[in-house]
Amino acid sequence: MEKYICIHGHFYQPPRENAWLEVIEVQDSAHPYHDWNERITAECYGPNTASRILNEKGVIKNIINNYSRISFNFGPTLMSWMEANDRESYDAIIDADRESVATFSGHGSALAQVYNHIILPLASTRDKETQIIWGIRDFEYRFNRKPEGMWLAETAVDVESLELLAKHNIKFTVLAPRQAKAVRKIGEDGEWLPVDTGTLDTKKPYRYQLPSGSTISLFFYDGDISQGVAFSGLLNDGRKFAHRLIDAFDLESSEPQLVHIATDGETYGHHHKHGDMALAYCLDYIERQKNYRLTNYGEYLEKFSPTYEAEIHENSSWSCVHGVERWRADCGCNSGGTPGWHQQWRAPLREALDWLRDELVTLYENETSKFIKDPWKARDEYIHVILRRNDDTIRKFLKEHCYAGVEQKRVLRLMEVQRNALLMYTSCGWFFDELSGIETTQIMQYACRSIQLMTQIFPDNELEIKFLDRLSNAPSNVHELENGALIYHRYVLPSLTNLQRVGMHYAVASIFEEDPESFPVFNYTTQNEIFVRKEAGEQRIALGVTKVRSNVTRSEKRFAFAVIYMGQHNIIGNISLDMEDDRFESMQLQMINAFEEGRLGDIIWLMQAYFGPEKYTIWQLFQDEKRKVFNLITLKSMRALEDSFRKIYNSDYPLVNALANNGLPIPTAYRTTFEYILNADLIRCFEVEKINISKVERIMNELVKWDLKVEDTGKLERLAGESIFKELKRISAEGENHRRLERLNRLFPLLRKFNINPYLYKTQNLYFEISVDNREHDGHSTEWLKHFNGLGENLGIIVEA
Repeated sequence: MEKYICIHGHFYQPPRENAWLEVIEVQDSAHPYHDWNERITAECYGPNTASRILNEKGVIKNIINNYSRISFNFGPTLMSWMEANDRESYDAIIDADRESVATFSGHGSALAQVYNHIILPLASTRDKETQIIWGIRDFEYRFNRKPEGMWLAETAVDVESLELLAKHNIKFTVLAPRQAKAVRKIGEDGEWLPVDTGTLDTKKPYRYQLPSGSTISLFFYDGDISQGVAFSGLLNDGRKFAHRLIDAFDLESSEPQLVHIATDGETYGHHHKHGDMALAYCLDYIERQKNYRLTNYGEYLEKFSPTYEAEIHENSSWSCVHGVERWRADCGCNSGGTPGWHQQWRAPLREALDWLRDELVTLYENETSKFIKDPWKARDEYIHVILRRNDDTIRKFLKEHCYAGVEQKRVLRLMEVQRNALLMYTSCGWFFDELSGIETTQIMQYACRSIQLMTQIFPDNELEIKFLDRLSNAPSNVHELENGALIYHRYVLPSLTNLQRVGMHYAVASIFEEDPESFPVFNYTTQNEIFVRKEAGEQRIALGVTKVRSNVTRSEKRFAFAVIYMGQHNIIGNISLDMEDDRFESMQLQMINAFEEGRLGDIIWLMQAYFGPEKYTIWQLFQDEKRKVFNLITLKSMRALEDSFRKIYNSDYPLVNALANNGLPIPTAYRTTFEYILNADLIRCFEVEKINISKVERIMNELVKWDLKVEDTGKLERLAGESIFKELKRISAEGENHRRLERLNRLFPLLRKFNINPYLYKTQNLYFEISVDNREHDGHSTEWLKHFNGLGENLGIIVEA
């Protein structure tokens, strides 16, 4: 009997980008990270690229890339974010798939996924196909090969979806055991044997015979073990995890068997802290067993073709026992966050979006028929523009799909209408408990963006009015929010952005930007024709004429602006979309003269005379820029405060020292001042390019002397970790410099004395790489090796020979 084991991880996050800016704005609930994508990457996606295997003493003995030994899929929208924001983890995931091709007989472990995680059985046929095509094209772009398998969002399936997968050369997909309806041996025309989760043999693949005559293979994962990993503590012990998989084999069977599980990838590190390490230990343990072999679905399918066929329960999924009702009805499935809440809003929300989609389809078809050869083929191929949004791909797209002389802006707007109409069906919008949740308001943003773009093409439509009328039928659980229409007004419309708002943001932000001449505003670019900025102490003024251009639709507008900063958070600005050049010149001359003469009242009067009464302030900035500006203002005040404390510290240190030497009590104000200054100096030790160990020692001795605390250990741990990593990189580049190693090792006892635990993840990875390289090219002196091994002890890592 041949025994194979496969662990599949479904790695996915819903798109969180602002639908207009196409970046994720700060999410305070993810603190200390900027947003949830960043946090989950730090807790899960990154660690799984370099997961630790510990020895019996808890010391790291090996580091492995888990993705290279499991089956996995990553949501395309998540991979897009990682490509831009965490290239190191992104590249490691791509490398892992490349390694798995070599390990598993030419079959890569990565699977494709339907593009933005929509529930396929609830989608129109056309949307199903676009989702599959976009998922395949995204996969090919990233992994540089064709996918063999495709993950269906929530494993939600119907026959039509399987037909479309087979049409696009997908060989298999993975389903939950309860989605199997009946099985029988291939080649036998006997009766189908009904199955359930208790009777289905999940240790073999099944063939599904499609009405068209095509076939596709199905893998039904082991539900009990998968549940154990997700909810029953199997990840508390990697060895226990491995034995649970091994014990699942039927020892009485002589047929080849595949024990395989599927869980959310976030289980390994985010939902379960250090879950990646349990996974790494499990994989390592299995690989060291003679009678068991890790595999992936593609390799197993090539070795062992299905001998049984299966029927499925139509419109079924892995996370709703009622089929796919969780995404269209108040079926009772919810996250359980607030007992007593209903989900009566789900059906009206889907009905409103379906109505909007159909209206957009009609307008799209009517309009594009004038200048696009095949509107729906063009939509399918638009993924190439999404993946490489630049002038060349846009030019190529227009050439291939449009008649000559078409207006670029109009085509791109229509394509973006369709892209946002697909994004508004992202499954997470229905998954949770409340209509006003961030996942649901996110899909409403996409609906709003679609309406806005279509309104720019057809100004007199009533899409939004009719859409809101339907949304008003979706009741909220929060009494004061009432319904979907009110939620849309409160949480969606404030995010709505146009070129004028981007221009206003640029005008206000330009007061603080170091290089306003090349200052991108998210997915917009700006180009100054005129820019003048003057400073007088704290006060600043900026005036200019600037063009704002959307990188997505290529729409652009030219505007004039003036902004005055009067200190602290007091900013007043105005913009105009139609100010003539000579009028701007006149305004500029008068305002600069007034500023240089200190006549701030006249400046405000001139702004009102030239721009009108409407004004913009710091509160109109986009969220991240607003926070950045407040941080700059606060930092300036904090520096002034520190200067005052430092004067006291320097001038009164001898006095405080005398008090201490004579056993006299030290006033609290002095203790507070000393603690503040010493902590500030300690932070600065790790903000410079190279650590000054002697200075760190002096500061920490002072802290001990005065019995003071280290404040903000979180920030210090992060900065110290970054500094140690930089220092090890220098050590690696320099080669035979044991003194630098010796100095670095002096740092760790100091940190331990104050219970400061620096973030050593990247440093441990680098130490491991250097150790492996040293093992292969040993040429270091005994002294160097002694200190290098000492560093390994400090880092909690040992590389076995």
